[in-house]
Amino acid sequence: QLQASGGGLVQPGGSLRLSCAASGRVFGFDSMAWFRQAPGKEREFVAAIRWTGSRVYADSVKGRFNISRDNAKSTLYLQTDSLKPEDTNAYYCAAGGWGIRPQSWKYWGQGTQVTVSS
Repeated sequence: QLQASGGGLVQPGGSLRLSCAASGRVFGFDSMAWFRQAPGKEREFVAAIRWTGSRVYADSVKGRFNISRDNAKSTLYLQTDSLKPEDTNAYYCAAGGWGIRPQSWKYWGQGTQVTVSS
């Protein structure tokens, strides 16, 4: 129901655009989000967006990442700019919830790996 893509290897300072294609039923939820997780660490909140377009971001990515959605294409995006090595994570899209806790979200896509390295 959620299919994430767009990850890859990028140099520090580079950019990537992540996408999350959702089935119509899942995309119909009011809100969607991106989380990320490194091996052995807890999944952490990155950004969320409501159907109306209102957005919230984690402090660690504010000013560098931009979350958006194309309702006509049922697709969620995460534009990641000025990437840092500490942004290296598997990135997951989520739907059907709200808040910074992963437990607050109902639907999850598989991860797409972002690696920032020179």
